[in-house]
Amino acid sequence: MIEGQSIAIIGAGIGGLAAALALRLRGADVKVFEQAEALGEVGAGLQISPNGAAVLKALGVAPQLRALSLRAKAVDLCDYRQGRLVCRLDLARYVPDLEYCFVHRADLVQLLYEACRAKGVAFEFSQTVSDLGAPDAPRITTQSGLSCTPDFVVGADGVKSMMRPALGNMSVPRFSGQVAWRAIVPNTCDHPDHAVVHMAPGRHMVSYPLRDRSGVNLVMVQERSQWAEEGWAQRDAPRNVQAAFCDFGGMAKSLLGGLDKVHLWGLFLHPVASCWGQGKMALVGDAAHPTLPFLAQGANMALEDAWVFAGSLDTQAPLQQRLDVYQARRKARVERTVRAAVGNAWKYHLSAPPLRWAAHSAMRAFAAIAPRQLVGQFDWLYRHDVIAEQS
Repeated sequence: MIEGQSIAIIGAGIGGLAAALALRLRGADVKVFEQAEALGEVGAGLQISPNGAAVLKALGVAPQLRALSLRAKAVDLCDYRQGRLVCRLDLARYVPDLEYCFVHRADLVQLLYEACRAKGVAFEFSQTVSDLGAPDAPRITTQSGLSCTPDFVVGADGVKSMMRPALGNMSVPRFSGQVAWRAIVPNTCDHPDHAVVHMAPGRHMVSYPLRDRSGVNLVMVQERSQWAEEGWAQRDAPRNVQAAFCDFGGMAKSLLGGLDKVHLWGLFLHPVASCWGQGKMALVGDAAHPTLPFLAQGANMALEDAWVFAGSLDTQAPLQQRLDVYQARRKARVERTVRAAVGNAWKYHLSAPPLRWAAHSAMRAFAAIAPRQLVGQFDWLYRHDVIAEQS
């Protein structure tokens, strides 16, 4: 059992905050260490799919999420040249029981932070952890000299996690040959409440509205051999993006014309961690399984991790057995999700004209003949409910 146990969490991102709230709801004494001075407008838009929404509901923040987000009505796959619709996955019609939404990352982080504070989770900002101690004897030390010895430590510290190698995961990431830009632009084209994938040879762009529909989130992906740093910190000039996507037409062209602040990051392939928990340490979210953004599942997998981890830890079994159960419940599902995300890119980036024509024709035919099956191809992902799984 974890009631009364002191648990430290490294990182106040979505996975860290969700884990903090889930553990606190089970009675743990939780403290979160975050290197930033405060939570801010970090990142851009997120797509919360039903599997992630189920966790937010169980955490008690579903009403707040609905107030801050837009419900997704469809996913549109479009050709890049004039924005011609190839096929539509009509979510509102064929899966009305499932809730997909668009939300600004900063809004979701703030929502979870406020819920944590309301439940008594403690926070230490401006604290960069420099040492974790050993898995069997954790001791957190920060660069500013703060030190503590919690009963357990959770690594929610992202793709550059310091806990991941501390648990023996020594694999080196490999550049995928793709880079991505993120931006939010003014909604000058009356963007529908759809996630729109603009598909082109060697490139694609995803767009969807945020907040009060005044802004549109853009993620633009390009295949290239030139390496770019992993992470969101690197800025790039809008003209570089506009040059790379200069042949995009229709709505995409209008949106690209509104670029101002743009961040560039390299997309890297990471093996899923072989060890998720050992001794008194465990990983959640990107620290355990960074994934490419082509299924919009990074945040959703982190939410699932947080709930399953808290439930697995809160038993009377020996500690290592609890950690093994957590990994067993998560690893195969995450690996399948990572593979599916990797496999999605080539479908968007087809280059040979005959192949593009054949693929797009097949999509149109499938959407016309079997629309429910088209929407349902990812039921294994979106209809999975980790709350019911642990009941």
